[in-house]
Amino acid sequence: MHPALAPYVASAVAYDVDLGGAGVHRGLPSTTLTLVLPVGEPLEVGWSGLPGTRARRWSTVSGLHAHPAEIHHAGHQRGVQLALTPAAAPALLGVPSAALAGELLEVGDVAPALGDLPGRLQETPSERWLALVERALLERLSASGWGLGAVAPRAEVGHALARLTRGASVAAVATDVGFSRRHLASLVRAEVGVTPKQVQRLGRFEASRALVGRLPLAEVAGRCGFADQAHLTREWVALAGCPPTTWLREEFPFLQDIGPGPGEGLRP
Repeated sequence: MHPALAPYVASAVAYDVDLGGAGVHRGLPSTTLTLVLPVGEPLEVGWSGLPGTRARRWSTVSGLHAHPAEIHHAGHQRGVQLALTPAAAPALLGVPSAALAGELLEVGDVAPALGDLPGRLQETPSERWLALVERALLERLSASGWGLGAVAPRAEVGHALARLTRGASVAAVATDVGFSRRHLASLVRAEVGVTPKQVQRLGRFEASRALVGRLPLAEVAGRCGFADQAHLTREWVALAGCPPTTWLREEFPFLQDIGPGPGEGLRP
């Protein structure tokens, strides 16, 4: 991605994955917003346990959330997925990050100027998907006037979010930025739509997801700030809907094909 997009796009992945047959895989929570642009057929996704949220969409935009999604597929998935920072919501989509928390929306409903992007992607060769998305985002950034370095409303809030994402305790972060815990909670919720504790949990979970399958679970727990392996497993059940061992068994073919990082499990 272009350097001008660095404050807003944490990662961008073009994927073309053969899953060997129809099924459902889990979209896991993370500390970034997600934009998924499927190619070939719509993405059928909804929040786990909430069948009323399930729909087929040619694009999916979601903010921070502390529960898994269910992504239904016919055995083959193609498209582009982006992990966006909270600053990307106002800069690229024209809405506060908090307005997207817990939502599953189409990009045209959020940012009408990007409404034709899913259709344009269908007509573009796969080797040019990322270039097309990059160009559309750069145009949107220029039009929004956010290309002048304004990437966060308050430096203290950005610093707090960064520390919480890395697993620091809410009390330590509040002391560090000089706010009471209540004031910090108000500012963080206004910025991203979830509480500081939820941001911290998401950061710890995200860190563990990068290590699960690569290290013993007890070591993952210790490295990522969980009290012990049992605590790690409880948090995985709460946030992913299953223990880490189950997730690895279910998602292994997908992980092999799409690689590590935000592509792990197509995260709305």
